[in-house]
Amino acid sequence: MTVHKEGYQTIAISGLFFVVLNLVLFYFLSYSWVWLAWIIFVLSFLLFLFIISFFRVPKRLLTLDENKIVAPADGKVVVIEETVDEEYFRDKRLQISIFMSPANVHQNLNPVTGEVVYSEYHKGKYLVAWDPKSSVLNERHTVVIQTAKGSVLVKQIAGAVARRIVNYLKPGQEVQQGTELGFIKFGSRVDVLLPVGTRPHVRLNQAVKGGITVLASWDN
Repeated sequence: MTVHKEGYQTIAISGLFFVVLNLVLFYFLSYSWVWLAWIIFVLSFLLFLFIISFFRVPKRLLTLDENKIVAPADGKVVVIEETVDEEYFRDKRLQISIFMSPANVHQNLNPVTGEVVYSEYHKGKYLVAWDPKSSVLNERHTVVIQTAKGSVLVKQIAGAVARRIVNYLKPGQEVQQGTELGFIKFGSRVDVLLPVGTRPHVRLNQAVKGGITVLASWDN
C-alpha cells in the first residue's frame, strides 16, 4: 500500500497539528489534568491515522478486459437506471452510480481503454452525494472516453463533505483501463453512463472495488 500524492500536503499539515497540539497540552495541563491530555492524544492520533488511511492506494490485481467496463471507484452501487444525459450525449443512457463513503479508497481509475474526447469541470452545489439531483447540481467533473465498442461517460461528483475534485484527463489523451483518472477528497459519488443495451453485472447496494469489479459488459 502507498499514499496518494494528493494526500501529501494534508497529511503533513495534520501531522504538524497533531504534534503541536499534544506538546502544548502536555506542557500546560497540570498533573491533575494529565488524563485529559492522554485522552486527547489518543483521539487525535486515531484521527491522524484515519486521514492517512483516506489517501491510501492499495496494491490490486486489476481487471483488464476490452469487453468489460470496470468500476472507476470503490463504494456502493446506489443507482442502476436509464436516464437522459443532457451534458454530452443528449440521449438515453444506462446510469450506474457509486457512492463513496469517507472510509473508501478515493482514487478513481479509468473504466475502459480509449481516447478522451471530452473533459469538463462544472462548479456547483454540495448536496449529499446520494441525492439524485447531485448529478446535475453539484460541483462535478465529466469525462468521456471513446472506445472501439462505444463511449463511456464518467462523472466525478462532489458531496456535502467532499470539497475538491481532481481530474487528470485531457481531450485527445489516450488512456488505459485501470490507470488513474483522478481523486475526490472525503466522500463523494461517481456516475458512469453507458449506451442503452449495455448489460450490467452489478446490483443495487452491492459493494464494488475500483479497477476490479466489472460494472457491465458491451452487448457486442
